[in-house]
Amino acid sequence: MDLQCFLCWRVALLLLLMLCGFQCMSVHIINEQPVHVIPSSNLVLKARIEPGPQEEIALITWEREPETGLAPERVTLAKCPSKSKCSYKRPNVHVKVEQQEATLEIVGYSNSDSGIYAVTVTDQTGVKTTGHCIVRIYEAVHHVSVSINMSHSSLVCGEAWGTDPHFSWLHERAPVTKSVGSVSEDGTTLIVTMTPFCGHFTCMVSNKLGYSSAIYTAAPCRTEGRGTTAAVVCLVLLLLLFGGLLAFMLWRRQRRANRGVRLHEHLDDTI
Repeated sequence: MDLQCFLCWRVALLLLLMLCGFQCMSVHIINEQPVHVIPSSNLVLKARIEPGPQEEIALITWEREPETGLAPERVTLAKCPSKSKCSYKRPNVHVKVEQQEATLEIVGYSNSDSGIYAVTVTDQTGVKTTGHCIVRIYEAVHHVSVSINMSHSSLVCGEAWGTDPHFSWLHERAPVTKSVGSVSEDGTTLIVTMTPFCGHFTCMVSNKLGYSSAIYTAAPCRTEGRGTTAAVVCLVLLLLLFGGLLAFMLWRRQRRANRGVRLHEHLDDTI
C-alpha cells in the first residue's frame, strides 16, 4: 500500500512538472554574462519573456542589488504595469516593453550601477518569475609585469584586474616569430627557444580602454648584422687610408718631376 502511494505521488509530481514545462512562464536575460560596461556609456539589458497559454503579464519590475555584502539592499529601478506606463526611480533609466521582450537602458553608466540585476514578471494570478544578470564596470588594464621561469626558459606576463585583456609579445620591438619562441594559447606565456637567451622582451596587454606594457631585459644580443657592419666600416677606412697614401705618393712624385724640369731649364739658361 505504501509503495502504491509512493508511485502515485511520483507520477503526480512528474505530471505537474510536465504541465508546468508547457504552461509556466519563463524569464531570462539574453545578454552574455557577466556584462561589462564602459564608464559613461549606456547599459542595455534585454529580457525574453515566454508566458504559458493561460498566463498574462500583469507587471514587469526591474531591480538591482550589490553583488557582495552581508545585507545587500535591493533598489527598484522601474515598474511597468501591463495597462499603464512605466514608472521610474531615476531619470536616466528607461524601459521598453514589447510582446515577449523587455529592455532596460541606463544612460551614463557609472561604478555605482554595478551589481546583480533582476527582472521579475508577475502574472494575473500574482505568481512571480525572475531572471538575473551580473553587471560590472569595464576596467582598464593595470600593472603589467613580466617574470621569468629559468627552469623552463619561459617568460610569464601578468596583469592586475583589467577586463578582457589581450596579450602579445615583442622581441627587440618586433613581433615574436618562431625563431624566437612560441606563445601559449592565452598569450600570457612566451616559451623562448632561441639561443642564446638575449635581448629585450616586451609584453603588451590591451583592451577597449587602451594598453600597458612591461619589458624584461636579458643579456645583449650579438647579431651577425652588427659584425658585418663593423667589417664594412673597417674595410672602408682601410681603402680611404690606402687611397690617401697613394695620392700622397703620386703628388710627391709629380713634385719631384717638376723640380727636375725647372732645374734643367735653369742650367740651359746659364750656358
